[in-house]
Amino acid sequence: MRALITGINGFVGGHLAEHLLANNWEVWGVGRQPRLALAPLRRRVAYLSYNLEQRPEAHTALAQARPDAIFHLAGQAFVPRSFDDPAGTLATNIFAQLNLLLALIELRLDARVLVSGSNEEYGRILPEHLPVDESVPLAPVSPYAVSKVAQDLLALQYHHSHGVKAIRARSFNHIGPRQDARFAVASFARQIARIEAGLQPPTLHVGNLTARRDFTDVRDMVRAYALAVEHGVPGEAYNIGSGQAVSLHAIVDTLLAQSRAAVEVVVDPARFRPVDIPEVVCDATRFRAATGWRPTISLDQTLRDILDDWRERVRSETDG
Repeated sequence: MRALITGINGFVGGHLAEHLLANNWEVWGVGRQPRLALAPLRRRVAYLSYNLEQRPEAHTALAQARPDAIFHLAGQAFVPRSFDDPAGTLATNIFAQLNLLLALIELRLDARVLVSGSNEEYGRILPEHLPVDESVPLAPVSPYAVSKVAQDLLALQYHHSHGVKAIRARSFNHIGPRQDARFAVASFARQIARIEAGLQPPTLHVGNLTARRDFTDVRDMVRAYALAVEHGVPGEAYNIGSGQAVSLHAIVDTLLAQSRAAVEVVVDPARFRPVDIPEVVCDATRFRAATGWRPTISLDQTLRDILDDWRERVRSETDG
């Protein structure tokens, strides 16, 4: 099976490439950067440098790769940035996917397409709707979430109108090694690693710690994506998550318990979202029934791996 991963240079893309290669897939990737970001993958992945927001470039990428499966992960994924640049977020996330779907039809490719959605599509969920299944109405509260709803429904429309074998993955929060420090858990771990290394004062700056999220290790999530492509029903939407809600306060406490440093936690209102979602819990019953997937990596192990990753990254920064 030949896979094309869009956004392969992103956090999830690299982990997905590693998982697919370990399971004997032929892996192609596309990104805007001139070369593949993860050096260990460069001899094992066929890399294409194209901007999918440009329709001719999306067409060329698909014409060259001619994949059996497309994992569409490319896009602007940082919710706070979407409030600062709503137009850019909508353009990036919607038009890249639209161009891929158009190219797929023009080239008459029979590839299965996984569209990476988000629990953010559900917005501020009423307590009686927890845990969230796929029947809960979509009610986005950020420009990012609006873009993901558009991607989700665009995939459904192209399935109905053109027979595209699109699988709509509504993935809940996923974390793990190599995540960008803009994201909350990675930010906590980076700050702690820098404090341990003596590179910043022993103060951990945080945002809203009362929010409760459903966290899954990214390595479990990419395994779910592969199973979705292999066993998912085209046109169907699938929630993917652990089914457990954990507060960000508990995340901070666990990271600090794993740390060697004495740290003061300081809440910074500037780190709050304009509109936040109090609690998210995933009901992945439909996805588990279709694929048999279950998360296998404990949250404690995920957090330990994230902190160790940031210790190594901080060490590399200081070593020059």
